[in-house]
Amino acid sequence: MKIRKVNLDTVCGITSKFPETSFPEFAFLGRSNVGKSSLINTLMQRKNYARTSGDPGKTQTVNYYNINDMLYLVDLPGYGYAKVSRTTREKWGKMIERYLTGSPSLCLIFLLVDSRHAPTQDDRMMAEWLLYHKLPVAVIATKVDKLKKSERDAQLNAVRDALGFPEDGIFIPFSSATKEGREELLAELEKRININCS
Repeated sequence: MKIRKVNLDTVCGITSKFPETSFPEFAFLGRSNVGKSSLINTLMQRKNYARTSGDPGKTQTVNYYNINDMLYLVDLPGYGYAKVSRTTREKWGKMIERYLTGSPSLCLIFLLVDSRHAPTQDDRMMAEWLLYHKLPVAVIATKVDKLKKSERDAQLNAVRDALGFPEDGIFIPFSSATKEGREELLAELEKRININCS
């Protein structure tokens, strides 16, 4: 798949009604500062189109990126961000849950985890919740360029095991710096569209 056209079509806040889109949607979910916006920029080959920051919690809305007038990349707020009030975190959580359980066009959820560390309790709870609700999910292990070659395989296996993610599930190592995993992600998007997201 070649990305020729990108547009930020819709931005939804906590009280917004989510749009009923005519294109398949692919959601990106992960804890704050795991690299969601950087990954989306890498996929779109647009520098800083999705807003990135060294400060966690930058994405506070649900952002719909129209790709080639054929699909949406949906950037969700990060979870587990401690520097906002508990009430705000709960509102973000409800907004994320409302989107994940209520969008009829949702094809696949990409759950991003930092490959350098063991998944957090929030990561494990999110993975368990997604699997419990039988939602279509793939795991992306971000920042793999930071791993030493000698520890990479063991660390990636540990991440998968800690999430309780099935061995035959989609698990993609990814780096925004080296673009490793970009083609695999694009291929997964194209495959899902071609089989009507089943």
